[in-house]
Amino acid sequence: MKTINSLRLKRRTLLKGLGVVGLASIAPCSYAQGNSNQPLPKVRLKLSDYKTFRSTCAMECLHCNLTAYTYQGKLMKIQATEGFNVKCCLRGMSRTKWVYHDQRIKTPLLRVGEKGKAEFKPISWDEALDLIEKNIRETIDKYGNEGLFISTHAGNMDSIKNDMGKAFFDYLGGSTKQAGSLCCSAVTAAMIPMLGLRYADTRDTIADSRYILCWGNNPAVTMQAYFKNYNQARRNGARLVVIDPRFSETAAKADEWIPIIPGTDTALALGMIKIIIEENRIDENFLRAHTGAVYLVDANQKQVRQNKDDKDSYLVFDTLSRQLVRHDSSGIKPALFQHELPEDLNYTTVFEQIYQQAKGWDIARVSEETDVPTETIVRLARDYSSITPSMIVQNMSGAQRTEHGAYVAGSQFYLALLTGNIGKRGAGVCDAGGARQMANFSPIVPPAPNVKNIPPIPVAKVGDFIVNEKPHPINFWWIMTMGVMTQLPNTNKVREALKKVPFVVVADNLMSSTALYADLVLPVTTIFEDTSLMAGVRSQYVQLMEKAVEPAGEAKPDYWIFARLAERFGFGDVFNKPIEHYIDACLVGSGITRQMLEKGPVRPVEGDWIPFKDGVFRTSTKKAHLFVEDWQKKNFSPVVAYYQVTESVKGSPELAKKYPLMAVQRKLARSVHSSHGMNEWILEVQRNQPNVLIHPEDAKSRGIKNGEWAITFNDRGEHRAIAVVTTHIKKGVISLDNGWWEQQGGSSSHVTNDQVEHLGTGHCCNSTLVDVRREA
Repeated sequence: MKTINSLRLKRRTLLKGLGVVGLASIAPCSYAQGNSNQPLPKVRLKLSDYKTFRSTCAMECLHCNLTAYTYQGKLMKIQATEGFNVKCCLRGMSRTKWVYHDQRIKTPLLRVGEKGKAEFKPISWDEALDLIEKNIRETIDKYGNEGLFISTHAGNMDSIKNDMGKAFFDYLGGSTKQAGSLCCSAVTAAMIPMLGLRYADTRDTIADSRYILCWGNNPAVTMQAYFKNYNQARRNGARLVVIDPRFSETAAKADEWIPIIPGTDTALALGMIKIIIEENRIDENFLRAHTGAVYLVDANQKQVRQNKDDKDSYLVFDTLSRQLVRHDSSGIKPALFQHELPEDLNYTTVFEQIYQQAKGWDIARVSEETDVPTETIVRLARDYSSITPSMIVQNMSGAQRTEHGAYVAGSQFYLALLTGNIGKRGAGVCDAGGARQMANFSPIVPPAPNVKNIPPIPVAKVGDFIVNEKPHPINFWWIMTMGVMTQLPNTNKVREALKKVPFVVVADNLMSSTALYADLVLPVTTIFEDTSLMAGVRSQYVQLMEKAVEPAGEAKPDYWIFARLAERFGFGDVFNKPIEHYIDACLVGSGITRQMLEKGPVRPVEGDWIPFKDGVFRTSTKKAHLFVEDWQKKNFSPVVAYYQVTESVKGSPELAKKYPLMAVQRKLARSVHSSHGMNEWILEVQRNQPNVLIHPEDAKSRGIKNGEWAITFNDRGEHRAIAVVTTHIKKGVISLDNGWWEQQGGSSSHVTNDQVEHLGTGHCCNSTLVDVRREA
């Protein structure tokens, strides 16, 4: 196995590949060759000598459109597609080094040594498929379909491959699946019941905003292709404010940085809400007409309906007729405030419920909980509600990757709804978003018959549940498009789980950290090596992903693998049709055809996209709901409330004596999660060692100096990184890099909390206590 230091290259090689030297001087074999002392021959070519193909980065990024240049069947160069609305980054342009990486898996590999030691032997595809079939059948015979487990995530977010994998296991009769997500299921738990739609972004009108509040989010890195919109807003006079424990890349470009104690964001939001309500900074007309703030709640904390069998028959009190009426009756003015209700009516409004939650959060209490100065809290509330249109940028923020993340997300929607800052240009809450908010798409295969209802495993608890056989033993584990050894929390427990499961299949194109622990590794294609479709939740464009070159070695698309397996299990006719069939199936209902996509990316709508325009939401009532009954069913408050994070200094004072620092994770421009983590050009341009950001006072008390190796640790494990001693991190907090491979020393997930977020079954990586020591 090559070390990271052996993957360095000369800068001129990088510049050639990016086209800085120019296409005409690129040798056709330069990407397949290793370093050599012999000069590469120059071939003078015209652009017309190259063939071009289009595709898109498929990881959990922004899915920028890419154009590949090929010559004599070789991928020569990748660049941003001319005329596309954004420019791709170095990661996209360097995908040539992914396709021709010297650690590409080119044949099925069977483990012959200890898991984790990378000791494999090559086998044929027929042998690999035989082994998979045998182990699936044996697992079902011995454990039932519960013994099968499939893990997928964001390593490839195209519209075919993950869906094909999940469908295959459904056609087998079902399998154990993951519940929740590592990225943002806490947002889903708030946004779906409140607004009726997830993945709705406001990127098109960021430049129209006058006040942008980046809350626990770092768009300079995570929305880099669209950061031009933020820059334009600043040029237009907008104020940019960042709330984050870390002085991020976005904070460096902002007007104000507000550091905060991790996990206390909801307390800050409730303090802002109190000020906004008490200073009458709300948009009463918007709340009455477009939200459920006027719905009535009885003494048992239940929303009042006209008909218990009609979930949309919410009752309100009409201040004109002085009667209880349905909320959607015409010609009414529903009561919003408690004083508008008759004294003998034993009901409150949802708005009053919200105010009662916020009422106790005076600025002194908020400041004590969050460590945000009182004057800053007041200014935040007043500026957000008066410098309009104002926008909150949440975009799967680190603030919602906490134990009570759904309340964090919900509080941000409350702020937008209470002030009417939603559904118009320059306003709203910016989430991840793509073409699926604009058009309808269809399943690529018909639903499987007779799928068994099998309890899932919370994604944050995969390691723990498998090791402890909860809710049942797992005998066969299929892993695709997911780096479980770098992304799942509590890495040591995940490693134990990988070793425990008798047969683990990893489908990947590089010898990744997870592939090291596989029993069988399957070589799969990467972009430009197969045909697929991107109609997703990151780019507003539907894109045809064209095949440009033949796959490396014997690599196959994931959908080819499932087709061959389906044939062995008797339902091959569902999975073995040409890829064009599945692309066409997905496009049904969208108004877009494959023929249209062959001409270039297609956006389903024209003009700037404004989610929930004019206050029309995607709920069944077309109104925003602020009282979430799903939360109430889980014995949590149905309106946003603040709960202390368990793994925190205040929440676990005894544990904090042992591990007094809170750790938060940061995303880097060098990778997307762990994707591109071993890309040679990335390692040349970006740093190739993990960092830990630590405040000077915290470093001094531990004898840690800037630039020294330090060990972050807790009871879960350890993570080694270079100490960056800086005031760019809040005292009492450290920041860890996400995405480092085992071959590079291991992921920061070795120490992260595997607590399950309560309302969305999400990830609580930013609710983690640690300490740091100098490396001996």
